[in-house]
Amino acid sequence: MTRLLEILISFAIVFALFLIVGVFLPKSRHLSEAVETNRKLTIVYDVLNSTRRFTDWNPVLLHDPAAKTQVSGPDAGTGAKFSYESDVRGVGNGSWTIVDSVPNQKVAYAIETGSPGRNKRSEFSLKRVGNRGRNVRITQTYNVDYGFNPITAYAGLYVSTSVGEDIKLGLARLTNLLASIPNLDYSNLPNEFQAPIPTLASRDAETLLVVSATVPNDFDKLKAQMNSNNEWIRKVIASNGLTAAGPVRIITTEAGSSAYNFDVAVPVRKAGVTGKIEGIKLEGPVQVAYNEAGRVVTTTFKGHMGNLSKLRDSLRAWALTHGYEVVDRPYEIWNGGIDAGFGNDGQYTVQWAIK
Repeated sequence: MTRLLEILISFAIVFALFLIVGVFLPKSRHLSEAVETNRKLTIVYDVLNSTRRFTDWNPVLLHDPAAKTQVSGPDAGTGAKFSYESDVRGVGNGSWTIVDSVPNQKVAYAIETGSPGRNKRSEFSLKRVGNRGRNVRITQTYNVDYGFNPITAYAGLYVSTSVGEDIKLGLARLTNLLASIPNLDYSNLPNEFQAPIPTLASRDAETLLVVSATVPNDFDKLKAQMNSNNEWIRKVIASNGLTAAGPVRIITTEAGSSAYNFDVAVPVRKAGVTGKIEGIKLEGPVQVAYNEAGRVVTTTFKGHMGNLSKLRDSLRAWALTHGYEVVDRPYEIWNGGIDAGFGNDGQYTVQWAIK
């Protein structure tokens, strides 16, 4: 009996010491890590301010790729929420919800997990640094409260090795993701090109008549070839009783330093025919192509065609930043015609299909 009493007293003393130490442990924890990227501030902010690319940088699913996930609320900004459910111990169920964002300055997430603590919050602060502010420093902080519970306060001893390692991993993945996006500030298109910031639009299914070409980067030669190819298409339209369903468009295959590889294309329709137009009798270099209905990222531009390359890259940057994959090839609808496009009066609708 005496031996048992000694054991019980020992346990009581150890437990009392455990509680006493717990009382004096910090009631909250704060972590902070930072990285730098050379990507435009707009790109960094838009990636973090949306849940569409959340799993591409946040490491939560690396611990359980089979976890069930759900995105709710808006695609971006306050209220955008990413939730997950996992049977893996240490992952469990949780969510990240954007609760505060200031354009190009910060994005804050409220975090819900099954681990001890409350008021979990991770905030990303963005600051221009380096020569002429060309780089962006991304600082991620994590804060959690443990209250006055001495037992849960012990969980704070492991935050730097659990949450801290995930923060480092997430920031490394984030910089890799940003490096894959063309470094173009599409938010500056209205100022630089008087072009709207890219948006999503729908494109109907269509039948196209197409002529391909590769031409040295000489504007006179390019214009002559485009007009020549367009004449072939007009000839096929006339001989098949077709009508143009829209202006001529130029589809870019490769814009190299010495030559431009492209297609001249015109969408066509035929009276009484819906869907694909079959049985078109082709002549010369003209081919037929079909586009399924889908979505495109788009903007408009007025000016010389020599500026279109940057507009195309801006579309791709916007699409990737917002979680869309561009497919096929970019193209411009030359609303003002080919000749006008080689002066300052060209008018274009610039588009790139996405999935």
